[in-house]
Order: sequence, then structure tokens, then C-alpha cells
Amino acid sequence: MEFKKSTEAESKYKHLEQMSINELLLNINKEDKTVPDAVEKIIPKIEALVNVIVPKMAVGGRLFYIGAGTSGRLGVVDASECPPTFGVEHGVVIGIIAGGDSAIRKAVEFAEDSHMQGWLDLQDRNITDKDVVIGIAASGSTPYVIGALVKCNEKNVTTACITCNEGSPLSKVAQYPIEAVVGPEFVTGSTRMKAGTAQKLILNMISTAVMIKLGKVRGNKMVDMKLSNNKLVDRGARMVMDELKIEMPLALELLKIHGSVRAAVDNYKK
Repeated sequence: MEFKKSTEAESKYKHLEQMSINELLLNINKEDKTVPDAVEKIIPKIEALVNVIVPKMAVGGRLFYIGAGTSGRLGVVDASECPPTFGVEHGVVIGIIAGGDSAIRKAVEFAEDSHMQGWLDLQDRNITDKDVVIGIAASGSTPYVIGALVKCNEKNVTTACITCNEGSPLSKVAQYPIEAVVGPEFVTGSTRMKAGTAQKLILNMISTAVMIKLGKVRGNKMVDMKLSNNKLVDRGARMVMDELKIEMPLALELLKIHGSVRAAVDNYKK
């Protein structure tokens, strides 16, 4: 059966240039509203993947995201937010984009078309069978990502994917395929829109659920967050105040001494 990309199907909307700004915004929003429903349908698939990631990371494994273009950028964003949010070391969750870090800001022509480069980029990070690699590609047909997962499978590395087409070549090589089928984009083929939104929602779910299960959240608080700016110091101090029933000056002093909300609370002596 021929693989058909619903992400490339023609938009349901015609003559976009003739719409008023209000019509454009309302119709984009109308399409965006369908994305959470598409994600909800595949929560069991996401759950299965999280159940595999948690025990691997608990014993020192890492989580890799690998993609090209918008998909690669979304992986880099999620990975880069894990250290400040959850206090994990840099290099525990890693985002790799085709064309290297310069491709985050400026597209690198044909970078996604190499079947071998994705695996080479993983080898540069000393990939092992303790790790999990999630390939991200809206189309599900990106050679850079498919080739990386094929080699990972050969090396006994756990593989998963996030794509927005059903039955894609990428899904067929991933051990844990996640397919968020969001249908045609408002602008035909512009997968930075609904497909990108779906991928971001799924990445949020995966990394947040994993970190919670690894003990990086207490109650509903980011007790291990990096206190890297005044806003976060203030937030952390208020967490300490609330937990220990103390005033702001003492909470700030405890944070300064211990470096994190968790340590400040755990080491407090009344």
C-alpha cells in the first residue's frame, strides 16, 4: 500500500490571501484546536514509551531527540529546557538537529537527506544501548532520522519516533512509534503549524512525565530547578517559605547556602 502523507494534503481553506486578518486568525485557531484531540488518542503509545525511558534513565541512560528542520528544533528546545527546569545535568537529555547547531537559526540545505549523518552525530555523543533515541519527523520520511534509527536498532539502542503521518517509513523502523495524525495544515504542507504543535505537546508530556517519575518534582513543585535568574530565585524562595512556614529573608538565605529548593527544605533545622 502506498504511503500517503496527510501532512502534505491540500488545505481545507482556499484563497487565503483574500481572507481578512480576523478570518485568518480564527481559521488558524480552529485548526489548532484539533491538535490536543489527536494527541489524546495516542496517549497509550506515549505511556508505553515513558515506561521504557524511566528505568533506563534511572540507571544512567540518556534521552536523545534527533530530527531536522522544525522537528529538530523542537527536540533541541525540549532538551535544553530540562536542566533549568528539573536540575538534571546538561548531556542527560540531548537534542540533535541535522546540519548541527547552526541549523537551529538558519536552515542548512539538504542536511536532512543523508542516511548516515544522523548515526554519525549520535556516535559523536557516544551513544550506547543504555540510551533511548526518539526520532522526530512530521512527515515520517526524513532520511537523516530514519537512517539514525536503523543503525540504533542494529546496535540494540531503544528507538521511538514522533511523526504526524500514519504508517510512515519512520514508524516502521521505530520500536515505539508515536503517530499524531493532525491532517492537512492551514497553509498546505506547512508542518511547523499543527504538526509542530502536536510534536511539542508530545515532547512536553514525555520529558515532564519522565522527570516526575525520576523524582525531580515534589508535590507539584520544581524543587531541583536551577536558580539562574532573579525570577527563579524569587519563585524558589516562595516555595521554601510555603513548605517551611518561614519568612522571605530566611528562605533566601537557605537558598543561597544550599543552592536548591530541595536542599534548602531538606537541610533546614528549626
